[in-house]
Amino acid sequence: MAGAIAGLSGAAHAAPCAWPQYDAWLAKVMQNDGRALDVDTKRRQSTSEGQSYAMFFALVANDRATFDRALDWTRRNLAGGVFGPDGAHLPAWQWGRRDDGNDGVVDPNSASDSDLWLAYDLLEAGRLWRESGYTRTALALMSQIRANETVALPGVGTMLLPGSSGFYQNGVARVNPSYTPAFVLRRLALEDPQGPWTAIATNATEMMRIVSPRGYAPDWAAFRVGQGYVVDPVAGDAGSYDAIRTYLWAALTARGDPLGARQLAILGGMRAAFDATAALPERVATLTGVVSGTAPVGFWAALLPYFNAFSDARGIAAAQQHLASDFAQARYYDRALALFGTGAFEQRYRFDVQGRLEPRWEAACQSDNAR
Repeated sequence: MAGAIAGLSGAAHAAPCAWPQYDAWLAKVMQNDGRALDVDTKRRQSTSEGQSYAMFFALVANDRATFDRALDWTRRNLAGGVFGPDGAHLPAWQWGRRDDGNDGVVDPNSASDSDLWLAYDLLEAGRLWRESGYTRTALALMSQIRANETVALPGVGTMLLPGSSGFYQNGVARVNPSYTPAFVLRRLALEDPQGPWTAIATNATEMMRIVSPRGYAPDWAAFRVGQGYVVDPVAGDAGSYDAIRTYLWAALTARGDPLGARQLAILGGMRAAFDATAALPERVATLTGVVSGTAPVGFWAALLPYFNAFSDARGIAAAQQHLASDFAQARYYDRALALFGTGAFEQRYRFDVQGRLEPRWEAACQSDNAR
């Protein structure tokens, strides 16, 4: 593994605390007020997902100033000002240019994956930066997730709904396999062992097995009371821009965590597609395994840890080549996937078996890289 990591354009030999991709991402995406701006969308949107990722990247970079700005923007614009140690509203998932021409909340519904990530970011900020206010805010948010974004499915147990409204109707619950990183749920369970987090992680892995019969994760799936898991009635069986994160999260889960090993065993489809064609598809029909389209550069970045988990030198080399040749044209989402994928591949961070973040700076760079 070490040899493969060192091959990423010499990244492993760079100064241990410098993170040029993060600095470029700050310049491209982050606004001075803490807003992660997606200029590639018509509404020039910002999302709770983007804010949660921004806070995670800032934590990995030991950049508390950016972390706090992103947290403050989220509090003021997505959570109605209520997002702190004394209580937290679930953030609206989408903010941007509204139909009336003004900027503001476009869709007030929550996004549970972002809420899990926000809680995770805050728990780890509280631990790593020794600030209890972050921890208390995380606990307040976790209480809201538990109350408004989970459901007891008959014959399954507790599962995460994608948001607080509209995802469980007429006996059909929509689910998203990319919303439940095992390491995130492990960390929440460490803080709140009486909560639903371990059950969700276990149940989500079993869901993944059922809805990925050919080793490809779908973007969305559904649970129908009396039938179990079925093809999603809205998105069908397509696996694409949401699903690519499922492979990434599985590969980032600590090797000692049986859920990570189980998920990697389930998700062999992308390796099979690459082995057959030396390419990655943009879209997969997950029931048949029929692939189509050409993957953007972000997919290659997301799959760096996945190929690395399998010691797949050919896949790693192909991903490196695509990143070297195509990244200059990367869009907003590609850049986020790249920070996750290459950051882990360059050993800038990892997760332990209880989901705790182990950033490189904690051991080697704390005094040099604090911003």
